[in-house]
Amino acid sequence: MESLPLADRVARDIRDLLITGALVPGQRLSEAAFSERLDVSRNSLREAFRLLTKDGLLRHEANRGVFVSTPSTDQIIDIYRVRRMLECGALRQAWPKHPATTTMRDAVEAAKIHRERQEWREVGSANMKFHAAVIDLSDSSRLSDFYARVAAELRLSFGLLNDPEQLHSPFVDMNEQILGLVIKGKVEDAATQMDLYLNLSERTVLKALERAGK
Repeated sequence: MESLPLADRVARDIRDLLITGALVPGQRLSEAAFSERLDVSRNSLREAFRLLTKDGLLRHEANRGVFVSTPSTDQIIDIYRVRRMLECGALRQAWPKHPATTTMRDAVEAAKIHRERQEWREVGSANMKFHAAVIDLSDSSRLSDFYARVAAELRLSFGLLNDPEQLHSPFVDMNEQILGLVIKGKVEDAATQMDLYLNLSERTVLKALERAGK
């Protein structure tokens, strides 16, 4: 991973900030501030911005600068379509003793701790780690890299909502249930449960966006 060109590594670092919710839709990204924050030249940063703009995670506005993208309803629906294909597919062929199950378990435990503290952004980040680990069950670095871009778009859609507790809290227990099925070798049941999870999550996001008038 560290053999990536500098601009790609910077783009990955910014994408990670999107996935953790540290950047929000519509936020302007200052070249000066991010160049200092990431300890890179402005030229490398501009190339990273260009890569992320190509991926649809940032947008450039002439004479105004670079901004975090705001997902549309159609984009959110497409994100969930991709998630069903990738996550349910990864679960169907999962090995119960795969190392990724440890990451899944750690993510669930972290989410439960943060939920108890009502730290909803952290709950969301733990949930994101859980689903990235689900993709890791497939043992495909290409799929994992592709999913990271999808996850960044997904987290941006979460940033549009006003009720993070409703968005994140119910899904912690569902993640734990899916993990339990994988560990027991009931991978088809795990995939079915993930499909139900994603349907519910999609409806929750879309209804919240509708209420917020987005």
